[in-house]
Parts: sequence; structure tokens; C-alpha cells
Amino acid sequence: MTSTHDVPPDAPGHRGGVAGGADAAGGWRALLGVTQIEAAARRLQPIGVQSPLQRNDRLSQRYGAEVFLKREDLQDVRSYKIRGAYNFVASLPSERLRHGVVCASAGNHAQGVAWTCRAMGVRGVVFLPRRTPRQKVERIRAFGGPLVDVRFAGETFDDAAAAADAEAQRTGATVVPAFDHPATAAGQGTIAREIVDELGRSPDVAVVPIGGGGLVSGMAAYFDGIGAPTRVVGVQPAGAPAMVRSVQAGHPVTIDIADDFVDGAVVRTPGRLAVAVTAEVVDRLLVVSEGRVCTELLELYQEDGIIAEPAGALAVTGLTELGTTLRDQTVVCVLSGGNNDVARYAEILERSLIDQGLKHYFIVNFPQQPGALRRFLDDCLGPTDDITLFEYIKKSSREFGPALVGVELAEASDLVPLRRRFAASGLQVEPVSPDSGIFRFLI
Repeated sequence: MTSTHDVPPDAPGHRGGVAGGADAAGGWRALLGVTQIEAAARRLQPIGVQSPLQRNDRLSQRYGAEVFLKREDLQDVRSYKIRGAYNFVASLPSERLRHGVVCASAGNHAQGVAWTCRAMGVRGVVFLPRRTPRQKVERIRAFGGPLVDVRFAGETFDDAAAAADAEAQRTGATVVPAFDHPATAAGQGTIAREIVDELGRSPDVAVVPIGGGGLVSGMAAYFDGIGAPTRVVGVQPAGAPAMVRSVQAGHPVTIDIADDFVDGAVVRTPGRLAVAVTAEVVDRLLVVSEGRVCTELLELYQEDGIIAEPAGALAVTGLTELGTTLRDQTVVCVLSGGNNDVARYAEILERSLIDQGLKHYFIVNFPQQPGALRRFLDDCLGPTDDITLFEYIKKSSREFGPALVGVELAEASDLVPLRRRFAASGLQVEPVSPDSGIFRFLI
């Protein structure tokens, strides 16, 4: 079987994608399997990346299962990405390292590359989408120090990847793939190896977040390679289901991003190796809403004291879709990262309230006469309904004026009586649909 040493990038500027027949059924096993993952584990052992596997009482009780969290948010770089980045760079020959490395990232991979550059004394350049949270940018700079140059390119990971490719072609640096290379995936696959060691057996179910697919392919390849009965479930955000679409198509496809909130898992085109592995040995793919992710983020914080980033909460959110199928099972969720910016919590709370049916917006046509607002408050709002937004501009020489009104409910079921009171009031009230441009502006 080929080792990771046998599949490094073969030319400056090469992104490290899988060549030849790796996307044929089973062909990927020559590139990614137990041998490569064991080699990655040996390479990673000196830097101490093993993360805790913690039983979660709240989730275990909720699902009638033994639910464990693999705490990759507790890595030095607060995500699992250090594993693949270090394994890839450490496997490069010294003559390649003299030209430096370059990477594209939504933030976490860049932190892993920056940490690796400092640890190994290698110069690096990282390209980030402009929307990368400030907290991640600052940590990349702190990890890399003077050895790493941080640059911004475009709005998505794919934009940053194109810029990284161009830089590599210009300078001869080696691109460190975020997911589409056996050495990267093997590094991420060491998580599955640790889970088996820590549990003393293979779990019944492993729930794994998916962006480009390096993590899920590495873990699934390991479970497959040791003949484990583990069911691997991958979870993607509804706004960026690139892997789901690719598996359906039978090859990597490029999608349009509908919502980039779960920034650590927003990839337009997944890796070819990852699609091949996922299609063959990942048992189920789930898509979860961004609002549901936000609800789980808040529960992890409030109930468990865990600060997760949106992508880090994907696997735990996937449990809501699996439900009763988990009963009496041993389940491991990979909590993949904790690089969350406190400035995002207002949006997280807003999205969560909307997902739970507790926050609604309406356009209300008010008659432009004294007392109209007072009548609205008295006749329409229930005793526990709360106005959270009221935007109104009085229009001269008009009989009616529209107002944008946000209402927070105590219970989701309070929406039905609220709408009844709207109808009885005689006011023209139009709900603002989550699909509308106005709604997207609000959140």
C-alpha cells in the first residue's frame, strides 16, 4: 500500500488533488487507509494533538444513547485542522520546504498551517475570504508570527484557493491542501484512530461535519480499513451542501452558496478523494439548517459551557435528524472547532429564535391617525408578546403608512392567536417570509 510519503505534490503550485483512478470505486484505498493514518499518527505524536473524548450527559439523556464529544475545539489552534496541515507539511522533502508553503482557508486550516510554519521554521502565505471572522484572522497572525503573511482574496474559500494557486505558481511554494490530498485526509483520520483507542472499541455511530470532505474521508477510511461496524454520518449546512450534491451526481460538482454563515464548512467544490470515499463508505449524509445550528451552539454554551463555532456544532446538530435511531447506541460527535467570534452571538441568537418559531417579522399598514399604535398594542399583542423592532416613517398626504415590526413570542404556539388578533383588528398585516430580501437584510 502506498504511504503518504509516496503521494506529496509533484510540482510547485500543484494543489495536491488526487490523480488517476482514485475516484473509481475502491481506488482511493491505495492512497488513503490504515497504513497512511498510522503513519500520520506517528508523525503527529511529538506535537501532542490527542484531544479528549467526553461523555455528554445532556445529549445522552435526550437521545437515550451514550453520546460522546470528540473535543477538537481544545486543540492549540481550536480545531482539528492542525492534524492535516502538520502531517502534509512534515511529509514534504526539505528541498520543497525551502520554497515555503501557501494555503487557502476559511480560517481554521490557515491556523493549522500557521502553527506548523512556526513549529517547523517554514515560511508561509495564507489566503482568506474577506468574510473570515476577525478572531480567526488575529489568531492566524499570532500563530504564524513573522514567518506567515496573511492576505485576503474574494468572498469564498474557492476565491482564496484560486489566489493561493496563483501565488504558488509565481513563487514555487507548495500549496497545503485544506482537504483534497491523502496526506491531509490521513492527518484528519487520526481522530478516528484516537476514538477507537479512547473508547476501547469502535463506536456504533460517528457523526462528522463536512465542508470539503477531508475529515469525513479520513475518518471513514480508517473505520473501513479496520473493518469496524461504525456507521459514519456526515452533516452539512443547508446553505452549502456541496458534498451532498456531489455524491448525488457521482463526481465533484460546484455549487452556489446560499448561506455562508457556517463559514468553516462553506466550500463550493468538495475534494475528489473525499467524494470517492464518502460515496462508498459514508452511510448517510444529512443537511441541517443554519438556524438549527445556532440553537445547538447556544445549548452547548449555556448547558455544557462549550464555546463552539458554527461548523463545530454541525455534528451535534445532526443528532436532531437521527433522533430515535440512536437509542442504546454508542455515538461520537466530532466537535470540530471552537473559533467563534463573540461579535457573532447577536446573529446566532437571532437565527436561533427564528428557527424555533419564536421570532417573526411583519409589515403592518398603519392608518396615519392618532392612537393607531396604541390600538395595535392593545388589540394585537398578547400578554407575553414582545416588540423587538419597530421601523416606521410617517408619510405626508397618505392615509396609511407601513411599519416593519419584529415580534418575539414566549412560545412558538403563540403565533396562531397572534395572527387571529391581526385578522380581527382590520389592519393589513403581511408576514415577512424568510425567503425575502427584507428578511435576509434583517439577519
